Amino acid sequence: MPALPTLLTTGLTAGLLALTGTLVTAEPGSDDSKVSAATITIRGHGFGHGHGLSQYDAEGAARRGKSYRQIVNYYYPGTRWGRAAGDVKVLISADRTSDVVVGPRAGLTVRARRSGQSWNLTKAKRGAKRWRSTPLSGGRSEIEFKTSGWHRWRVVGGDAEFTAGGKPIRLYLPSGSVQYRGVLRSVNNDTVNILPLDAYLKGVVPREVIASAWHQQALRAQATAARTYAAYERREPLAGHYQICDTTQCQVYGGYSAEYPTSNTAVDATAHQILTKSGKPAFTQFSASSGGWTSAGSFSYLPAKPDKYDGWSGNPYHSWKVTLADRNLEREWPAIGNLRSIRVSGRDGHGDWGGRVGTVTLRGSGGRVTVSGDDFRSRLGLRSTWFTLRVS
Repeated sequence: MPALPTLLTTGLTAGLLALTGTLVTAEPGSDDSKVSAATITIRGHGFGHGHGLSQYDAEGAARRGKSYRQIVNYYYPGTRWGRAAGDVKVLISADRTSDVVVGPRAGLTVRARRSGQSWNLTKAKRGAKRWRSTPLSGGRSEIEFKTSGWHRWRVVGGDAEFTAGGKPIRLYLPSGSVQYRGVLRSVNNDTVNILPLDAYLKGVVPREVIASAWHQQALRAQATAARTYAAYERREPLAGHYQICDTTQCQVYGGYSAEYPTSNTAVDATAHQILTKSGKPAFTQFSASSGGWTSAGSFSYLPAKPDKYDGWSGNPYHSWKVTLADRNLEREWPAIGNLRSIRVSGRDGHGDWGGRVGTVTLRGSGGRVTVSGDDFRSRLGLRSTWFTLRVS
């Protein structure tokens, strides 16, 4: 049963909270206080949405002797173990240009996808400093090389892609360069990296957890969850020419440049292992820290449940505090005018203060605005929706 609403009021009349910093209870399960100018202290637990595996809890559990299978089974009850292989197509979001620019290396090849014809670029122009593919009108691609300037090498039909026989290729981005395994393809003005699923995981795990310091069993748990998540996204692709992105909107991917020996070991040790439900990859969401309770997701295997290893000494997100002025909220939601009250409702009923917040209603001199707990968290830069508020 959701917890009762929390009401926090700011107005012209100073009440007990302004004098003592103590909340005044107005009704069971709610907080009521009145001040003339507000500083709002927000205390919370966790970092992220809280669905599925908690990365810091997995590390705490591993340090207490839990295996990666025990960790993963706890977070995704009702799933079965399965296997997945094949390639995955990843959007490289940092490449915001229409072309694909790569560095020279032994075995670098360009392939015209329409004809299937390919050329060894190492032999084609030995002095080239860079190569690029740019889409042209009429469904063609221009291949160029750079010496002192850019020079056309040839025009091919359809999209073009670069590969180096399994060796990493350096991709030049507006902000620098990153090496990637597999194929780098220019398609629909996007850069897409196509590579084997486990090779992709080697660029994910060290970007999601602290590979240099964390326990091997925690790294293996992360590798399993991330592999399963990618396999699920592959079945539910984001677009026709790629399946998954490389940011926190999907899971963070840094290519070959991000790889680390211990996380590579974890990927190899769990090779091809995924979790399934009804024979299909499960939607294995994960976040940094549950704060002590996971939150219910959109599938039965993502229940809300206690997370007893989250509070270990190395977790900086188990408990946190943020202090804001009322003007911070007025700036984010100007329609309310001068803020007079905040009403928190729809908590999920798990843990301190009644758990995670469902909705927040802001009232002010200009009107009322109701937002989701997720929107309130995002707009104010809070770590999670599991929080409580106090005025001083």
